[in-house]
Amino acid sequence: MSKSAKEIVKGFYNRDFLNDHDTLEDYIHPEIVLIWNSTEGLTIMRIADLVDMFKEIKRTYVDLRMETSHVLEDGNHVTIRYKYYVRTIENPDEELGIAHFIAIWEVKDGKLFRGHQISQPVMSIDDTSGSYDKVKV
Repeated sequence: MSKSAKEIVKGFYNRDFLNDHDTLEDYIHPEIVLIWNSTEGLTIMRIADLVDMFKEIKRTYVDLRMETSHVLEDGNHVTIRYKYYVRTIENPDEELGIAHFIAIWEVKDGKLFRGHQISQPVMSIDDTSGSYDKVKV
């Protein structure tokens, strides 16, 4: 029995990127395209770019944790909303929230094929920390 698109996306994001060397092979389609809008602007990534990014993540962080708030499935498309927390090599005792993400993935052949992602750095007012409760609306 094959996995649903939602199970595939959740499986990818639940992997230990720092220690699992098979993550890309297991979950990333060889023809992947990730279109990423961030504070740096628009980035279009393919498999070689993702390999380089994973190498940099492994070089920079001693721990990487993801907190998911939403995972929605519509056929072979999955939307996921999440926040990354890291521990750096320079300060391994302190966990820092670094960014919020929303990604929409198309799954093809049981792997992540086309992605559209938006990210924003963590700010002092953050919906995952409860600090938004103090904001007057």
